Amino acid sequence: MAAPMSWRRLVHSVYSPAIAGVFTRMSDRLFRVRDRRRGSSVLLLAPLLAETDTAPRRVSRPTGSAGAQGTDGLCSHFRWMAEQAPAFRVPGTHIQILTSPEQFYQAMKSRIKTAQKRVVMASLYLGTGRMEQELVDCIEEALERSEENAHSPGLKVSILLDYTRGSRGQVNSRTMLLPLLQRFTSQMRVSLYHTPDLRGLLRMLVPQRFNETIGVQHIKVYLFDDSIIISGANLSDSYFTNRQDRYVLLENCSEVADFFSDLVEAVGDVSLQLQPDDSVTMLEGMVHPYKGNRQAFSAAARKRIMEVVNAARMRQQLLHSEDSGDSGDVSEGEEDTWVFPLVQMKPLGIQVDEQVTQRLLTSTSSDSTVFLTSGYFNLTRTYMRLVLGAGANYRILTASPEVNGFFGAKGVAGAIPAAYIHIARQFYQQVCHLGQQERVHLHEYHRPRWTFHAKGLWYYLHGQDQPCLTLIGSPNFGYRSVHRDLEAQIAIVTENEELQRRLQEEQEMLYRRSTEVSNSTFEQPDRYVKLWVKLVTPLIKNFF
Repeated sequence: MAAPMSWRRLVHSVYSPAIAGVFTRMSDRLFRVRDRRRGSSVLLLAPLLAETDTAPRRVSRPTGSAGAQGTDGLCSHFRWMAEQAPAFRVPGTHIQILTSPEQFYQAMKSRIKTAQKRVVMASLYLGTGRMEQELVDCIEEALERSEENAHSPGLKVSILLDYTRGSRGQVNSRTMLLPLLQRFTSQMRVSLYHTPDLRGLLRMLVPQRFNETIGVQHIKVYLFDDSIIISGANLSDSYFTNRQDRYVLLENCSEVADFFSDLVEAVGDVSLQLQPDDSVTMLEGMVHPYKGNRQAFSAAARKRIMEVVNAARMRQQLLHSEDSGDSGDVSEGEEDTWVFPLVQMKPLGIQVDEQVTQRLLTSTSSDSTVFLTSGYFNLTRTYMRLVLGAGANYRILTASPEVNGFFGAKGVAGAIPAAYIHIARQFYQQVCHLGQQERVHLHEYHRPRWTFHAKGLWYYLHGQDQPCLTLIGSPNFGYRSVHRDLEAQIAIVTENEELQRRLQEEQEMLYRRSTEVSNSTFEQPDRYVKLWVKLVTPLIKNFF
């Protein structure tokens, strides 16, 4: 006779996002009144599937012609971004485009070793292999030098990770960092963000392997003194070797670095604090993310984070208020480039990136071209409507099944590449149904023994063979990025021709390894999608 199965093992064995939705609705109805009267119950479950993808707010097109020849008035064309996000002017010569995982890894190691003032790192998680340990060793060496240097003993290290992903398994991100925290307690901070949507019965029942589907800290920012890398890459060996992503390095850009340092600190303040004994605590006076009232936590977190965003935005507006004229010409001296940080944290009521992305897609003209890439092609309904209804030419790059990060995974996760095949086919069929094949093109990235994780876009004005704008960072343009996770990216608007050329080379490098999708693509035997995968694809779109 088989051994009896515990209730927890039984739930884990049949868990699916659908069951999570059932528990969510039951709990919402049973405990809504109790939450209002007494604060959050430990049984309160997060609203998951009830969230809808709302239509974009009606926005006016920016002044100026999107098809303007040359770069005259370029920054006035995008100046509307400063209404919603901080706007930093930097020299284009201070921005480097990294193109490979090796460059990304070596850039971090070399800058950690020379850091004098601060090392700030935000990621989903820190891996546990040899290459990740080398990064930790670099941090340890920098802290040791700081202790020995009487003239510069002030190096501070702050690391922000996701609680669920960083705590998975017996050897995890926390255990990798504990020796540093124990040795350099006064100089080291490790914050673990926990989504307020994983709580109550849902937190008790969701298996550890799947709990990150509810929502995570997904920002990827790596800061060393006044230099910063913005990327979509995590701190894990595959991202250092054979997982293609995008990476931009801003050297000696102190104002941008200060902003992201403050942003990571703010998110850290509303996160669980790792202690030297591997316990976690909240800062005094802060609402607990899953034990406290859900609305109270989100309100407090939003207030703390938006203080950083709004203060930076107002400060930059004051700095630029004396600019001559209203033409938006920022080519004075070397400061020929704008950097706009875009933050998206929908569980906390923050949606700057969503609003800017919607307006950007809305404002594209019929004579412009947008190259858009995502490792997981899963546009929200709003973004999809804007792409299909816009006049711009779109070339969209996504992962082919064999370079999808879930390719070959065990269990339910192994079906995710097939679900993305189904999503891509539905999108392509809609393009064909609307007769948009000449305007909207879908490409798949191929590379043996590699995976594809690049995300962002490049915007080409009419008549220009180099992009004037790029979005780069952690968002995937999908449901999770907009509704579940904490995300951040930057919009770079530049008149610097050398930077434009390097952005063009980056875009062409990625698309060079792609093939264009056609009807015949989905007729190939390896593109067959089982019926059950098609049925669960709507759930996969919401959770992966």
